[in-house]
Amino acid sequence: MTRTPAADRAHWERTADQLLLSVRPYATEQHALLNLPGVPSANGVWSDGLEGFARTFLLAGFRLAGAGGADPHGFAERYAAGLAAGTDPTSPERWPTFAESNQAKVEAASIALALHETRPWIWDRLSRRVQQQVLDWLGLMVGTDMPGNNWVWFQAVTEAFARGAGGSWRQEDLDRTVEVTDQWYADEGWYSDGLTGGEHRNFDHYNGWAMHLYPLWFCRISGDAAPAGLLDRYRDRLRRFLADQRLLEGGNGSPLIQGRSMTYRLAALAPVWTGALFDATPIAPGETRRLASHMLDHFTAHGATDDRGVLTLGWHRPFRGLLQVYSGPASPYWASKGFAGLLLPPDHPVWTEEERPLAVEQGDFARTLTAPGWLLSGTASDGVVRVVNHGGDHADPARPHSDDPCYARLGYATHAAPEMPADPTGGPVDSTVTLVDADGRAAHRRPLRRISVRGATGVSRSRAHWPERETWDPFGGPDCPYRTGPWVTVASVLRGAVEIRIARVDPAAEEDGEGPWRLRAGGWALPVPAEPGPGTGTGTLGDGPSAAVTGDNGVRSTVVALDGFAAAEIHHATDSNPLGARSATPVLWTQGPVAYATPYAAAVHLGGDALRQADLPRLTTRFEGPDVVAEVTWPDGTLDAVRLPAPTGADALWKDPHRA
Repeated sequence: MTRTPAADRAHWERTADQLLLSVRPYATEQHALLNLPGVPSANGVWSDGLEGFARTFLLAGFRLAGAGGADPHGFAERYAAGLAAGTDPTSPERWPTFAESNQAKVEAASIALALHETRPWIWDRLSRRVQQQVLDWLGLMVGTDMPGNNWVWFQAVTEAFARGAGGSWRQEDLDRTVEVTDQWYADEGWYSDGLTGGEHRNFDHYNGWAMHLYPLWFCRISGDAAPAGLLDRYRDRLRRFLADQRLLEGGNGSPLIQGRSMTYRLAALAPVWTGALFDATPIAPGETRRLASHMLDHFTAHGATDDRGVLTLGWHRPFRGLLQVYSGPASPYWASKGFAGLLLPPDHPVWTEEERPLAVEQGDFARTLTAPGWLLSGTASDGVVRVVNHGGDHADPARPHSDDPCYARLGYATHAAPEMPADPTGGPVDSTVTLVDADGRAAHRRPLRRISVRGATGVSRSRAHWPERETWDPFGGPDCPYRTGPWVTVASVLRGAVEIRIARVDPAAEEDGEGPWRLRAGGWALPVPAEPGPGTGTGTLGDGPSAAVTGDNGVRSTVVALDGFAAAEIHHATDSNPLGARSATPVLWTQGPVAYATPYAAAVHLGGDALRQADLPRLTTRFEGPDVVAEVTWPDGTLDAVRLPAPTGADALWKDPHRA
């Protein structure tokens, strides 16, 4: 992937060609499987080989269709040969059936999309025998069980293509997909990717690269067979989502570093391109182009491909801590979705109009994203976009979970990534307020309970718990015993680069144990050079201890004690952050055991400039009955107030299932 000054349409075409040509040496003889080097996924080498074919075929499909079938590199011939061999039950290169590999259902949707987009150049030129082989293989998905999340759309898109091509399909499958998708719609353009514990709690990039992309392509493939009004419903939802999505790319070109499957990288552009393709976007053409070109340039500049031109498993550098068990060597090629813009003709305004600045390049902004429960802030001076999370954690609220760092942190940003250590025994550090036991192990947060998210403020509560054995299972470890502790209520007031974070701890039950626990507040984790940069260290700001880290990406992370915290330090880590081999997090501690029903407060900063005392607001707290009310008066006189209610019996979200 060669970096160029301007990512015009020709550059996107060249980049697509480079990615497709770079994987050719890893294709099997008849091109049905693509066996990229690396550690196999939990699905196995065979499934990974199909994944390599399907995800690169999607890229080839966008490339061919966008060029009107022009094919100087012979992509159509190679993928047609792979289709013939992969669906031939007697071929040594045959693809696994869905019974043999559940993951094959995912890949079938990419194949169906690519076949639809390239129909005149591939599908229509296949022999009837091969067409029937393909339909027979796809048809095995009809009526099969699908997980209750975005996977239902793999079935719907596959059956929609089969319906138009004379294959097998079932109306009940399509109706169910539409029905559950409506149940998952959380308003304001946002979907929860399935329900967890019956609630909308699963918010991440799957909103865009799955929950908005597939429904519209389903309508595109279905044509007149799509239910009346469905296309307009999905277009309206995408248009509303993109009003928020356009704010979630930083001035560095990075999308928000949050959620699972982040190694798909450019797939974050899927809803942006889909909006332009379906006339379902509030984003001006020039800004659409800027969003896309800047993100492409970001990943190009930070080594998304290795010296062979192959996409790596990671974010910038290869980094296995970012991965899920289903991540295999070909998984990053869902980045193909980020090339859907090639379907826009060369004379489309996205390609012809001048680029317009990103939202964060135009000026500061703040927004409350009510559906996911996020406070959002972007600052033009440094290009940083940050969210504070009081709403989503991808966890069943009825039982304890170990924290998945991609969902459970208080903060996510475009210039800072959560820590993902290979050994999570010590518990979470960055972007937290948590209790630490006498053995130095930090309590986990999931499940959190949203109390309020409005204006510049958010409040959530969780029951402190310590897993007896650690797990990174994003859906929680139902068989993992947990030791439970007190309630921790955290409030945030966000303004620009500064979050005022207030916490209270309250007893939950006699079974909490004796403690003692210290309270620790962790700031943003940053990649750092081998030698600490200027401004990294501990000190005092105003009347409180402080700690600051200067990242090697040009931003600073700072925490300052405002009330109750008495000590500061820098937490250093190695090979635990996707942005760099070394990372550091500023943290604050209470001097001794935490006191119940007592407000603790800190300023938490992420920005390009050093935090100054003049940037800090005045904080006052008081009790109204059992509740803590905090008032934050900013230097310009703006007042934000937030209430931290005392826990009640209704807050008993779960009981430890391992206790009698």
